Amino acid sequence: MKNNIYIKYFKTIGQELFYGAVAVIAALLVGSLFILFTNVSPIEAYIRMFNGAFGSIDNIYATLFRSTPIILTGLSVAFAFRCGLFNIGAEGQYLIGAFAAGWAGFYFTGLPKLIHLPLTLIIAVIAGGLWASIAGVLKAKLGANEVINTIMLNHIAFSLTIVYGIRRLATVPGEPGTPHILDSARITSLGALIGRPAVRVHGGFILAILAAFFVWYFLFKTKSGYEIRAVGFNPHGAEYGGINVAKNVILAMFISGALAGLAGAGEVLGTHGRFIQGMNANHGFTGIAVALVGKNNPFTVVISGILFGALAQGGFTIGRILPRDIVVIIQALVIFAIALSQVLREHLAKKRAKEAIK
Repeated sequence: MKNNIYIKYFKTIGQELFYGAVAVIAALLVGSLFILFTNVSPIEAYIRMFNGAFGSIDNIYATLFRSTPIILTGLSVAFAFRCGLFNIGAEGQYLIGAFAAGWAGFYFTGLPKLIHLPLTLIIAVIAGGLWASIAGVLKAKLGANEVINTIMLNHIAFSLTIVYGIRRLATVPGEPGTPHILDSARITSLGALIGRPAVRVHGGFILAILAAFFVWYFLFKTKSGYEIRAVGFNPHGAEYGGINVAKNVILAMFISGALAGLAGAGEVLGTHGRFIQGMNANHGFTGIAVALVGKNNPFTVVISGILFGALAQGGFTIGRILPRDIVVIIQALVIFAIALSQVLREHLAKKRAKEAIK
């Protein structure tokens, strides 16, 4: 019985990957029309894009590097979706987690790496979770719309981190950032291990993969995960069945924010070495697209994140022959194609169900 459940689960993943691949191919074909308007061969552009993302081991490392934060923000948004919540605030939670990591990374001195790094990550995760919990509490206790609240919290997070993270903690005039973190708080990069400083992918990618397994285990193997999914499926039915809806809404938002906070921590501890202005780079908003394309499944969200990382890395490569906006258009086409394929599949499923009844 248990084996059948696993087979069905991974069969579903396989189907999603197949339909997703078809949608991506369709999006690339439509994108070819836009590329033609720039008097560039679509075949040449896509070959360059592919080579830029996967053409060498260094390019693969670069793709994984770009994928790391958006996998985590994608998991953040997907987790909230599972509870029926639309968390638009991953961007703000990412910033709060990044600022917390930047502060803890230089504030705690004299600690060994074995203590300092985990402590810094925990502080960042809790900070991101608590920030998201504000919207969770407002939703659970007052029925306030989480979309509006998380959007407002994004703006507040941006302002707070600029005022306290940049203007008050900056030690070097003209450098918009907090003091550099200590080496004991740094996430080791692969480049440092293999003696190639140009390789920027770091241990944050491993954390992202572990986070995907955590999300899967929590949602599908624990009582709390079952309750969160039940609330997302039908909150009134869940409440009738004895599930505390308010508690699970707050818990879901906390974990969602914690994942976004972890994304911010990874960028500070593994990439920049401190909290700096503009380091968010819309990772939180890209995470929304990653979650939607990944259908809120933690494993396909990872694949979706790598896809968007590849588009970003490949887009950087073809920037010499194409406007950067073309890559943004292709990303939008991918999202649209996958969303459209899902709508069509649901429509066909309903049509077949009606025909079966007749």
